[in-house]
Amino acid sequence: MAAQAESGGATTDTYKEARTWLLMPAWLVLLVLSLAPVSMILIYSFLTKEFRGGVIWEFSLASYDQFFFDRGLFGDEAPQIEWTYITIFWRSIWQAGAATILSLIIGFPTAYFIATRSEKVRPIWVFLVTIPYWVNLLIRTVSMKFLLRDQGPLNDFLLSIGLIDSPIHIVNTNFAVQLGLFYSYLPFMVLPIYASVERYNFALSEAAADLYATKWVTLRRILLPAVKPGVIAGCILVFVPSLGSFLAPDLLGGAKNFMIGSLIEEQFKGNAGNWPFGAAASMILLTMVLIILIVFARRQAKAEKREG
Repeated sequence: MAAQAESGGATTDTYKEARTWLLMPAWLVLLVLSLAPVSMILIYSFLTKEFRGGVIWEFSLASYDQFFFDRGLFGDEAPQIEWTYITIFWRSIWQAGAATILSLIIGFPTAYFIATRSEKVRPIWVFLVTIPYWVNLLIRTVSMKFLLRDQGPLNDFLLSIGLIDSPIHIVNTNFAVQLGLFYSYLPFMVLPIYASVERYNFALSEAAADLYATKWVTLRRILLPAVKPGVIAGCILVFVPSLGSFLAPDLLGGAKNFMIGSLIEEQFKGNAGNWPFGAAASMILLTMVLIILIVFARRQAKAEKREG
């Protein structure tokens, strides 16, 4: 029988001897599906591109140099900053950031609404939020393009009610990409916030109202701090996949609205691609994502330390 601490919690580990073996499948999956592919991409990023496609096993920093510097057509000119790829990277950041903000603006009230319904109705609302995402992302993105095109249902409806005189050109714009990202990852914002709000003690809001706090003050000083972990989780779950997305930029944005995910995908297409350069761009993207996650984790740890 497990010994009990003064607080009533168990102090012995029943599965201590078998812990290593029990964790072995998880470590194996992590190694095969995560660490091994990332290690391969890291190695490929330092290799040399073969003229007809593929790689030559000669290690160099040429791919990283190509991302940041332009040395002319033959590589013998003085290095200049390569703004093309940096611009694509910056466009990816602000598109992902805008998608995250928009998802938060729409997702927070949606999650709060669902969490404040009766227990019998909540599963139905969660089902309605998630059911469109049972369909493949490619199909949903193509459907979005069909909806937004010049002769699509959206423009036809606006023309029929006389709100516009000519079709609005939406496809192949940054706005279309933004809508695609928002539509693709909105549930990733709604569900974590919903889980946090569902655990929120609404007696705190009632106590604030009894003390003559306005609804805005209650939201800002009581509700938001209480559900902050869900908000942070939702922001990360939307921002990270939006940053590396390539379906929405390809299908809704066109060549003029490339994002870093599209750039990476192009480098691994066919024999004409540049695998080392695509791997280098992938590692730069991965590094940036890790930095963002570390910053979030440190801020969260500092906040918890101040509260404790």
